[in-house]
Order: sequence, then C-alpha cells, then structure tokens
Amino acid sequence: MLTKHRTNTIGNRVLMTSAAIAIAVSLSACANKGLTTGSISRSGPSTAAVDQMSASELASAASTLGQAYAKDPKDKATGLRYAAVLQMNGRADQSLAVMRKLAIIHPKDREVLAAYGKALAGAGQLEPALDAVRRAQTPEYPDWKLLSAEAAILDQLGQAQPARDLYRKALDLKPNEPSVLSNLGMSYLLAGDLKTAETYMQSAAEQPGADSRVRQNLALVVGLQGRFQEAEKIASHELSPAQAEANVAYLRSMLSQQNAWQQIKEEDGAQETNTN
Repeated sequence: MLTKHRTNTIGNRVLMTSAAIAIAVSLSACANKGLTTGSISRSGPSTAAVDQMSASELASAASTLGQAYAKDPKDKATGLRYAAVLQMNGRADQSLAVMRKLAIIHPKDREVLAAYGKALAGAGQLEPALDAVRRAQTPEYPDWKLLSAEAAILDQLGQAQPARDLYRKALDLKPNEPSVLSNLGMSYLLAGDLKTAETYMQSAAEQPGADSRVRQNLALVVGLQGRFQEAEKIASHELSPAQAEANVAYLRSMLSQQNAWQQIKEEDGAQETNTN
C-alpha cells in the first residue's frame, strides 16, 4: 500500500495518468455510445438524457436549447439544461456564463447555486465553486449531493481529509450511494492509495443504480495496478470491445512511459522490507 509520505511522488504520477485515461474513456464514449455524466429529462431531443446522447446529439441539443435560452434567459429549467449540455460539449466557459447569469436571477435557489458551483469547478475556478456549493447547502437540512460536490472540490484543492469526512457525512445521509462511494475511492486514488481506492470503487460498482462512470472508475483503478485484462473486462461492459482494448492499451503506454507501475511495486517492496 502506498503510504502518506510517498504521495507527492507516486500520487502525482498516478494523478497525471488517471486524468489522461479518464479523458480517453470520455472521448471514446462520446464518439460512439454517448456520454455518462448528468441527466436531463427525456421529453424531446433537446431534453434527452445527457448520458444517452452521442456527440452529434449533444451538438443538436446545444443548438436547440441555445435558441430557447436566447428567447427567455430567465427561465430556470432551460438555463440549467442548456448549461449542462454545454458542459458535456466541452464548452465550460460558455456553460459558466449561462450559470452565472442564472445565479444572478435566482440568487437563493439551491438547485441553481449547486449547478453554478459545478460549472465553476468545471471551469477550474475551485475557490468560487466551493463558496457557491456551500451557499447552496442548508445546514439544518443538508443535501448529500451538495456534500459530495463540496468534497470533490476539496479533493481538487488538495484537502483530502476534510473531503473524506464530507463523503462519509454524505453516506450517512444516503447509505451505499454508488456515486459517493466512487468519489471517495477517487479521493484515495488521487492520494496514490490504489488498494483502498479499489475497495471503495468495487463497493460502488456492486450497488444498485451504479452507472457507467462508477464502473469506468473501477476499471481505471484496476488498470493502474497493472491488472490490464481485468480492467479491459470491466471497461468492455461500458464500451465496445475495441474501445475498451484501446483504452487499456493507452493505459499500458502511459504507465510504461512514466515507469509508474514498476516504481509502485519497488517502493511497496522497500516499504514491506523496512517494516519487517
């Protein structure tokens, strides 16, 4: 197991690799099976579930929702849907602009503030994102989704322990919630503790309602430990066999280039020797 004092060397390397693979998975999903983040009602082409949209469908939805938003930028539902689709299209700055305007119009709306916080985080503005999510929270009636969102931002700010405390509070409110378990696992992955990360992500994947993102995260952490065939098997449930193979091949390449897997094994071996 990777210990805390080795986080800076191995953790940073794992973080770089995991980010690259996560991007690769998202791009291949976008190209074929659709994306896996967020949800919008299914009443029409502009409001279909984001996780079921292909890249062309997302572009079409952005155009349709953009026209509706231009007619009535004060409409909360349209603004939220438009911002979500823009985010999934990779247009983070434009999504943030929509949410910033909506937050001005609806300054006390929890749903708007929460979405604004996520848009800020998506644009890399972590401190303002944290403030927005915290303002959306009601201490006397806390929302587990907001606790998880706040924790994810804290993780990105390098505040791992406060983040994990919040994830566990979210799990107290929503026991065994797969998205929270997966996020908690990602917290350990970012710290370089792959075995603990896998424990949480495996638990997340086994829960009813676990979605594609959860299983992709599990495939990632398994692959980062060098168990490539197992990772490919997990990923193949979400992607085509060719996509799963391509992602695992990319993971192999990244680990080979960085020599991360070998370094992890060597340092673990040295740690075991020193503790015996």
